[in-house]
Amino acid sequence: MRENMTDVNSHNVIMPVLFIGHGSPMNAVMSNTFTEHLSAAGKAIKPRPAAILVVSAHWLTTDGSYVSTTPKPDTIYDFSGFPDELYNIVYPAPGSPATAELAIENAPYIKQDPSWGLDHGAWTILKHLYPQADIPVCQLSIDYHKPMSYHFELGKKLGELRKQGVLIIGSGNIVHNLMLIDFDDNAKPFDWAVEFDSWVKSVIDSRNFEDLLSYEKMGRSAKLSVPTVDHYVPLLYTLGAAGKDEPFEYFHEGFDYSTLSMRCLKAGLCLDLLSISTPLLENPNHRLGFLKTIMAY
Repeated sequence: MRENMTDVNSHNVIMPVLFIGHGSPMNAVMSNTFTEHLSAAGKAIKPRPAAILVVSAHWLTTDGSYVSTTPKPDTIYDFSGFPDELYNIVYPAPGSPATAELAIENAPYIKQDPSWGLDHGAWTILKHLYPQADIPVCQLSIDYHKPMSYHFELGKKLGELRKQGVLIIGSGNIVHNLMLIDFDDNAKPFDWAVEFDSWVKSVIDSRNFEDLLSYEKMGRSAKLSVPTVDHYVPLLYTLGAAGKDEPFEYFHEGFDYSTLSMRCLKAGLCLDLLSISTPLLENPNHRLGFLKTIMAY
């Protein structure tokens, strides 16, 4: 698939922004409520994205934020000990250098990485969202040593890409503790996991996003739910990219293996800027004011 800046900029659409609790890599080959909800979410986003930008918990850097620029990203198998069928999956989506360029335009301190492919935080969910693998995809790394505020503010800057038809996806887990995981399919979540996941939801619903930047104040439940920040940080990019008054929809909730919150959410509506045709918006000045309102930060 050939892609250039014109291809991305020609989509007069404000795309929503997603956070996906991706869980186990095995979800790539499973059919369950989670994967069904992912499939339904992909079908519900119309028109289809011009491109996708994924912030995955599985691309960590320590010397800045990077965006992948390869036109043909490899499928990365960044896990071990799983069945062979998982290693035989290829997600052959094209890369999106044009989206990478847009990201750098909005945050010039982002660096380019010409070699990073699609890690399992990206391809295991995209396989269900867009199984045809025909939408260009690039990834943004997580600078591991940056404060939470850095990630939230960068999410705000990248939110501008939504106006160019780019679907932004944060892929991690609000609660992610592999040290205490219980692989029993019927395992119930720990009380502390439910407490922290519920607190995060309540903060999102009240739109007090700043509280999520200092999640440690939740004490024991935070320490156990977020033993490392890699899976928590993608949520901050999603919330940063969301407009301040946009509605949130939780299209999947629940826990896997006691310690993985599978909560997924969508912010915003998918709006075609050229097809909004209510009488009020027939006036160009009213239309501009409306768009400024829904995308205000």
